[in-house]
Amino acid sequence: MPITPATATHSSSNGAADAILLELVDEDGVTIGTAEKLSAHQPPGRLHRAFSVFLFDERGRLLLQQRALGKYHSPGVWSNTCCGHPYPGEAPFAAAARRTFEELGVSPSLLAEAGTVRYNHPDPASGLVEQEYNHLFVGLVQAAPRPDPEEVAETVFVTPAELAERHARDTFSAWFMTVLDAARPAVRELTGPSAGW
Repeated sequence: MPITPATATHSSSNGAADAILLELVDEDGVTIGTAEKLSAHQPPGRLHRAFSVFLFDERGRLLLQQRALGKYHSPGVWSNTCCGHPYPGEAPFAAAARRTFEELGVSPSLLAEAGTVRYNHPDPASGLVEQEYNHLFVGLVQAAPRPDPEEVAETVFVTPAELAERHARDTFSAWFMTVLDAARPAVRELTGPSAGW
């Protein structure tokens, strides 16, 4: 992982990774504290700040990722382009751009805010809970993804019809449809009516 101002404080001098902290928030998205990442996801879940990114190619197709099998939360499921959590004090926009590059090896050519959504989604497979205040972003990608295999098993660009087929056939993250539906107005504005979103 490249060292950036946001990640520099999250590695100790001996190379061991420190515990990852998330920002706990109230129902209005105001920061009220921090919690270790895994503990924030244990039932019943603690409301924390998150982000979800939806990137599209020049044809208006959505970039999906299949989460790596080694991930402790929702391994092997399909989901939106990128999602994650800002570090405490890190702007959601900066976190979204950082994680998109870290996971997929691409920097969006355009990234715009698309609102927020609050949800509570238990993951039946792991028993963990996504209790999140999620900042949504939509954008464009022009470079081919170069995924980090520790984060991403596979990527694919899909049209709305291809997404519907895949969603009926494959397992998707518990939060996927919630964040996609919340982002749809911004997706339609970005991709135009011919893309069909």
